[in-house]
Amino acid sequence: MTHPADRFPAPDINALPEDIRTRILGVQEKAGFVPNVFLKLAQRPEEFRAFFAYHDALMEKDTGLTKAEREMIVVATSAVNQCLYCVVAHGAVLRIRAKQPLLADQIAVNYRKADITPRQRAMLDFAVKVTAESHRIGEPDFATLEQHGLSTDEIWDIAAIAAFFGLSNRMANVINMMPNAEFYLMGRVPKA
Repeated sequence: MTHPADRFPAPDINALPEDIRTRILGVQEKAGFVPNVFLKLAQRPEEFRAFFAYHDALMEKDTGLTKAEREMIVVATSAVNQCLYCVVAHGAVLRIRAKQPLLADQIAVNYRKADITPRQRAMLDFAVKVTAESHRIGEPDFATLEQHGLSTDEIWDIAAIAAFFGLSNRMANVINMMPNAEFYLMGRVPKA
């Protein structure tokens, strides 16, 4: 029987198109390793480019939601979707961006008990509803977010991040993408 991890093997990095190889090597230089998502998605270059273009458009903004809040959304919604890869990988990024070693674990297990602000709780309530019950989104949801000071653009971003990572979570689960071991330790001990 074929092991699920072997069904979609990562391509040889040297055989990849130059732009993709350059991006992967840049990530490796910065992080010290190549996250498995880059290698797994690289087997389909056009999809790789589209995926990371939308990822970067959502996650690398310097306006509206903070980068840590964006990662909170990924961790909370990925937990709902039972995506081990995204909970662990984005949990590591959240710990680093928030400079809070416990926060990602709290959000992954039960964001309602996490050390977050009421605004962030409303943001995650909405993101989880988009993930699990988007057909039930209505005016009261928007009113709650607006009461917490979230703008129309921020509300859009919450929904878009939840929706995008719904796709990512499902593909990671289908291809049995496992988190790199390095992610488990990242950001657990604050740097001096």
